[in-house]
Amino acid sequence: MSAGAVDLGAPRQRCVLAALAVDAGRVVPVDRLVERVWGASAAPRARTTLHSYVSRLRRAVAAIGGLAIEHRPGGYVLLGDEIDLLKFHDLRARARAGDTAGLLTEALALWRAEALTGLDGEWAREERDRLEQERLAASHELVDARLAVGGGGELVAELAARVACHPLNERVAHQYLLALHRAGRGTDALEHYRRIRERLRAELGAEPSVALRELHQRILAADPRLTAAPPLPVVPRQLPSEPATFVGRHEELDRLDAAVTGTVLISAIAGTGGIGKTSLALRWAHRNAGRFTDGQLFIDLRGFSPAEEPMDAGEALGGLLHALAVEPGRIPADVQSRSALFRSLVAGRRMVLVLDNAASTDQVVPLLPGSERCTVLVTSRNRLPGLVTRYAAEHLVLSELADADARALLARRLGAGRLEAEPEAAGRLVALCGGFPLALSIVIAHAQIRRGLPLAVLAAELRDAVIDVLDNEEPSASLPAVLSWSLRALCPRQRDAFALLGTVPGPDIGLAAAACLLDVTRTRARQVLSALEGASLLCQDVPGRWRMHGLVRAYAATVAQDLPALVREEATRRVLGHYLEAARAADRTMDRLRFPPPIDHVVPGTHVDPVPDDQAAQAWFEAEFACLVAAQQSALDQRSHAVAWLLAWHTTTFMARRGLVHARLAMWRVAAEAAGHLRNAAVLASTEHMTGSAHVVLGHHETAVEHLHRALALADPVHLAGVHYSLGVAWGPRDARQAFKHARHALAIYRAMGAREWEARTLAQMSWLTAFLGRLDAARSFSRVALALHREQGYRTGEATMLACLGFVAHESGCYEESVEHYEQAIAVVRELGHLHGLADGLERMGHTLVALGRHPHAEAAWREALGIYLQRGMEAETQRVQQLLAG
Repeated sequence: MSAGAVDLGAPRQRCVLAALAVDAGRVVPVDRLVERVWGASAAPRARTTLHSYVSRLRRAVAAIGGLAIEHRPGGYVLLGDEIDLLKFHDLRARARAGDTAGLLTEALALWRAEALTGLDGEWAREERDRLEQERLAASHELVDARLAVGGGGELVAELAARVACHPLNERVAHQYLLALHRAGRGTDALEHYRRIRERLRAELGAEPSVALRELHQRILAADPRLTAAPPLPVVPRQLPSEPATFVGRHEELDRLDAAVTGTVLISAIAGTGGIGKTSLALRWAHRNAGRFTDGQLFIDLRGFSPAEEPMDAGEALGGLLHALAVEPGRIPADVQSRSALFRSLVAGRRMVLVLDNAASTDQVVPLLPGSERCTVLVTSRNRLPGLVTRYAAEHLVLSELADADARALLARRLGAGRLEAEPEAAGRLVALCGGFPLALSIVIAHAQIRRGLPLAVLAAELRDAVIDVLDNEEPSASLPAVLSWSLRALCPRQRDAFALLGTVPGPDIGLAAAACLLDVTRTRARQVLSALEGASLLCQDVPGRWRMHGLVRAYAATVAQDLPALVREEATRRVLGHYLEAARAADRTMDRLRFPPPIDHVVPGTHVDPVPDDQAAQAWFEAEFACLVAAQQSALDQRSHAVAWLLAWHTTTFMARRGLVHARLAMWRVAAEAAGHLRNAAVLASTEHMTGSAHVVLGHHETAVEHLHRALALADPVHLAGVHYSLGVAWGPRDARQAFKHARHALAIYRAMGAREWEARTLAQMSWLTAFLGRLDAARSFSRVALALHREQGYRTGEATMLACLGFVAHESGCYEESVEHYEQAIAVVRELGHLHGLADGLERMGHTLVALGRHPHAEAAWREALGIYLQRGMEAETQRVQQLLAG
């Protein structure tokens, strides 16, 4: 890198550039940069100063051309093709396989002066010494190369000077002796050997090395082979070609870069078959090939081969030794001796070893070099925890490609024009492949072979029969075949569990549901799930919840078809029963005053844990809600109509509290379909009631009233009051008098039944209605009575509702400070309960009072928070109303 006349700033700023340049192309963590520039005792402000230096250097290197400094997660990286050190490393690497002397001469010509000239500090001094050793090693390699092709006499003067500088360096002495001998100066060579032997004895108390002594004897014997060029050392270049389908993975590549610190690196790259582990390993190894000047080794350990058993360590070591030019007769028979010989041969050599498709830690350990200059990449579908715990492996678990990277891969292989012509179809292909590189490659192959086929047709085929489309007669290009190889290492119980997990409703599964599905204890279920996770067939995005990739799940569902129908049906019955019983328990905890459903249904043998409090119940619903929605549809499909209906009933309190208005209506529509099969008048009445209540929240007034009046006609006396209560809610502010009539009917029935809790709720409703009618004293009186009853009963939701009502009454009475106080108390309660719908309503109402007090910024903040909740929950009328408030 030549800066020319560009001003690179103060010494420390130049030191920052040097600290990046010595690791050019790799991310240098911020902490490492600070330590290099300021030392281990850097002041806290050093990080701030570093960022300032980098900002200035970015502008400076941009003026040089061909260089750039980029910020990456955790640090910075210097990029560019015009960096002398990178050129030097590249030329040395290429010298191993080609014009050795010429390339090394070119590499050494890049050293125009001492490295890091003008920089001081401990790191700069140490790095300067290290780089000088690297330059000197290249110089030695150049001499070896020239001697290897028969050189000698022309090197005597150069080596004489080097001997004077490094009188105890036996490699230089060896080169000098050979050069003197080839120059016809055998006597001088023997005399120099005598001098260096005496000096080594006197200063180090040691004899010359075996190699130097052997050369001395061969010179004495006038060995004719000394004048012939010795064979060149074998430098294996075994890396397969870089995959053409590789895209993205910047974070993973950066993590691999950051993990290489000069010691052995074992990067256990794990992931599902077809997720791109080998591609990542090869991409990184090719990108860093220049650093591994002594060779690159690659071996497929066949851990998941469809036709062969995993390669044993002895066979693998035999292949590695053969690649290092060990004659067959010299390869030991036992694994331990082979491993020792392999470590000896790579000791001190800068090499990369890619161990692909490893089955286990035990298969890998004998293949690990002992050299600190070697880097090892291990890919496996298993997690290989032994490598992590015993060898501190950097563990990367590959997930799906981002949509942008998947689209980039399609564009690269199919052409941007084809994607631009059918953007929606291209988006569907990306979504259906789910970021799975192998699936994307198979789809690309389909599109390339069938060039006239519209992408929309291919997307439709993939949607309708995803596993069939991704199958192929060639196993390595078939997603089902690749995934099937992962099953070979599983025991029969684990394979059956994998299949059944492909049939469960919902995007993921918790431990309790999995135990019911598999009909085992939770301890046993955790063991099975951990085994499948270790095989990269499951993952835990959230602790305690296991998920399959969509394509893996689709394959598991096809495997499940091989199980007896009765086994599948019983598993489905158990898991649906679990969701019903768990939802029932959580619902009772959230609303202990709620009347029981008009029917009951118990699945034999289902056990669920008690739900201790409201927060635990809400947390369970939050975690399981998507599974409950899917379970309801599954129950309907399985003709378990009572389960489908009851799942809606027991989930309604949670959906109302969280403002899940659209999901609430959708679940009751499914429940209505199930109710038609149950032929129970009370169920039909409750269905009309619950459906009408769902429409009320969405603002569908006419539809809501129609459903509720049908409920009135069907309801028995026990549920009649509830329908009147809901009609009071439906009419609400629209017609407070009509609403009040229904509330009064409800109150009379509840009092006759002695249901004091529901009497309190109805009084709360009447409080709001009288306030809407302008009867503020009556509203205040109703509110205080209802508030006292709710507090007596410990009903926190009702308490918040009455506090909000008192806030509204105070506002209407012109008592704005009192109003804000009540609203704040109500908001505190609903925040604690996680009742988002009540929170948004309270914030919206309080905003009006804050405006009346002239606190406009506070009002705007309250409305913006309410707007966020309404938008999140898809509440269109409320969203529009608050947007108008903010705009006005």
